Amino acid sequence: MLSIRRVWIPLAASALALTAISVQAEESQFIAKLTGASQLPEPTTSKATGELKLIVSADGKKISYTLTVENLRNPSGSDMHLGPDTANGPAVVKLFPLRGAGAKKGDFSGVLAEGTITAGDLAGPLLGSPLADLIEQIRDGNTYVNVHTDDGTPPANSGPGDYHLGEIRGQIK
Repeated sequence: MLSIRRVWIPLAASALALTAISVQAEESQFIAKLTGASQLPEPTTSKATGELKLIVSADGKKISYTLTVENLRNPSGSDMHLGPDTANGPAVVKLFPLRGAGAKKGDFSGVLAEGTITAGDLAGPLLGSPLADLIEQIRDGNTYVNVHTDDGTPPANSGPGDYHLGEIRGQIK
C-alpha cells in the first residue's frame, strides 16, 4: 500500500501541474461593441455600429483582429487606444488603413480591417514595448477602439460620415 501512495501522489501532482499549464496556454478572446453613443468627448448622432474581435495567441506573441462595421459612411481610420470608457487616451495600434490602403468613400458595411498585431505594431506610449504590455492593458479593461470618418469637405465633424475625431467607439472587454 505504501508503494502505491509513493507513485500516486507524484502522479496526481503532475496531472494538476499539466492542467494548470494547458489552461494558461489557451487563446484569449476580447470584443468591443462600437456605437456613436460611446464616442467621447461628445456622443455622435451616428446610426453606425461596429465590432472588434481580438484573439490573443496562446503564446502571447500576436493578436489577431477583425473589425466589422455596419451603416458607416466614409471610414477613414481606426485605432486602438489606451484609456477607460470615460476618457480619451493615446493611440497605440493602427488598425485601418494599413500599408498603403486608403480610406473608403461612401456607405460601407462589412469587414473594414483584419490582421495581426505584434510588438512591432505598437505606437505611442507602447512603442518599443513587448506585446505583453498591450495584452495587460486589454485584460485590465483599459483599451478602446474607435473609427474615424471623413467626407473630404469642410467643415470637419459636420455629421455622420464626417467625424474626424471618431464616429463610433467601443471599450474592449
